[in-house]
Amino acid sequence: MTEQSKKNESNPAGEGFMPGLAIDAVIFGFHDHQLKVLLMEYKRSKIFALPGGFIRKEEDLNSAAYRVVSERTGLQNIYLEQFYVFGDYARFDPSPMKTIMQANEFAHDDDHWLLQRFISVGYYALVDFTKVTPLPDKIFDGCNWYPLSDVPNLMQDHNQIIKKALESLQSDLDRKLVAFNLMPGEFTMNELQGLYETILGAKFLRSAFQRKMLSLGILERIAKRMSGGAHKAPYLYKFRS
Repeated sequence: MTEQSKKNESNPAGEGFMPGLAIDAVIFGFHDHQLKVLLMEYKRSKIFALPGGFIRKEEDLNSAAYRVVSERTGLQNIYLEQFYVFGDYARFDPSPMKTIMQANEFAHDDDHWLLQRFISVGYYALVDFTKVTPLPDKIFDGCNWYPLSDVPNLMQDHNQIIKKALESLQSDLDRKLVAFNLMPGEFTMNELQGLYETILGAKFLRSAFQRKMLSLGILERIAKRMSGGAHKAPYLYKFRS
C-alpha cells in the first residue's frame, strides 16, 4: 500500500476510500497434507484477523481485492473468487479496532471512520503455498499460515467468514475445477487426491478418483517421478492450460 493510502486510512474521514465498505480475503494454501489460511496479527494487541482492506473511490472492486491479496502474498497472478457479502448488523463491533488503535498510539475519537459500521465483501484466494512470501504491514506483528484445524479466535466475524469461504471452495471444486490453483506445476495423482480429501473431509477409492479426474480431460500426464524402482514410480501430471 502506498504512503498516501496509509495516510488516507488514518485520516478521521477516510478520504479517498469508499465509506462503509471493506474487503476480507481468505487466502488458502495447501502444504504438508493440510489446507492452510493466511492470517494477520496486530502489533501489541494479540488480535488476529484475515487480511483485509478498503476500496479506493476510483478503483474497481475486484482490483482492490487483487491489491489486498498481492500486498500480503507478494504474488501477482492470483486466483480470486468473490463468495459472499457480510452485512449483518451483529458483525458491527468497534472494540477490537479501538484496542488496535490504542495499542499503536493512533490518535482517534469515536467518530473515526475505521470505527464505523462496515459491510465486507468476501473473497477467497487460491495460491501455490511454495511461491508465497507472507508480507506483514507496519501495524502487524506477523503474517503467517495457520492450518484450518488450528485457527485462533479472530476479530469480529472472521472465523465465520473462513467457514463460509471453505463451503464455497468445496462447492467450486467440481463446478469450477479450481483445485489446480493450489497445486504446484507438477504433481502425482495421489497428491491431487490428498488435496480433494483434505478440502472435502472425505476419503475416496483410489481407482474411482483417478477415473473421475482423467475423465474430465483437464490433466496431462508428463513423466514418472523416479523415487524408487521404475515399476513403482508414480506418474506426474499437470493441468492443461
